[in-house]
Amino acid sequence: MTSPWPDEHDALQRFVFERARVRGELVRLDESWREAHRRGEYPEPVRAVLGDLTAASVLLAATVKVGDGALVLQIQGGRPLSLLAVECRGDLSYRATARWDEGAVPANKGATLSDLATGGRCAITIDPGHDRPAYQGIVSLEGTTAAESLEQYMARSEQLETLFALASDENRAAGLLLQKLPASGGRQPTHVDPDLWNRTAHLLRTLTRQELLELPGREILRRLFHDEDLRLFESVPVRFNCRCSRDRVAGVIRMIGAEDARAVLEEKGRLDVSCDFCGESYQFDRSQTERALSDVTAGTPPPAN
Repeated sequence: MTSPWPDEHDALQRFVFERARVRGELVRLDESWREAHRRGEYPEPVRAVLGDLTAASVLLAATVKVGDGALVLQIQGGRPLSLLAVECRGDLSYRATARWDEGAVPANKGATLSDLATGGRCAITIDPGHDRPAYQGIVSLEGTTAAESLEQYMARSEQLETLFALASDENRAAGLLLQKLPASGGRQPTHVDPDLWNRTAHLLRTLTRQELLELPGREILRRLFHDEDLRLFESVPVRFNCRCSRDRVAGVIRMIGAEDARAVLEEKGRLDVSCDFCGESYQFDRSQTERALSDVTAGTPPPAN
C-alpha cells in the first residue's frame, strides 16, 4: 500500500490493483448511519438490511459519475417490505428510508433480504441532474442477502463482475466492493496478472461480518491483500443529508393538485406532510396551502419524500 491511511470514520476509501483491471472501495458509516436510522425507528431486521443497502449505495455511487445528481438504489414491491430506498449524491451525502407491513416483519434477527422482500424488484437509477436524462435498470430480486442480490443485478443489468461484502448493526454500516473492469479495446495489457481477479474474489469471501464491522479499514485491506500491489487514493467523507425543505413540500402540494389538497383542508383544517427520509414534519394552513398552489413561478421541485 502506497498511501497514508486517513481518518476512516464516515469515509470511503478507493483503491486499485496495479497489475490488473480491478478496482475496489471500502466504506465505513458511523455517525452518519446512526443519524439515518435513528430518524426511522426501524424494526431490527429492517434496519439491518437497510444498513447493508446504504453501504452498498455509497459504494456504487462512488463508481459512477453523477456530478450534481444522484444514484438511487431501491428494493420495491416486496412483502413485508414494500420499499427500501437509498439516495446517494455525487458528494457522497445520502439519505435512506423503508416502508413495511408492521404486523408481518419477522421477529428473528437473522431475517435476510429475501425473507423481507419476497417478490420484490431491485432498481438502480442514475440521475445526472440538470435536466439530463436519467438511466434506470430494474431486475427481479435474486439471491438471499443484499450482497448476493446486488451482485446479480450488476451481472444482469450492467454486465460488470462486481462483488460485495456488506454488514451493519446499530452503530455502523460497512461495505467492501471489488469490480473487474472491462479490458481496454478488448485486450488486456501484457503486464496484467490474469489470475488476480480470481484470487481477490476468493479472499473477499473470507471476510467475516464481524471483521468488516470491527477491524480498522487498513487492517482489513492488509489481511486480505497483503501479497498484492495495492494503491490507495485519498479518502472521501460521507455524511447523512436530507434535502427536504418547505419549498420542496410546497412543490409536492402542487403535484397533489388543488382539488385533493383542498379536500384535506376541509377535513382536517391543515395539511401535514412528513419527510419519509428524515421524519421532518411540515404544516400548511389554508392560506399557506393556497399560496403554494398559486405559486406557479416556483415550478415543481422534486418530491420531498
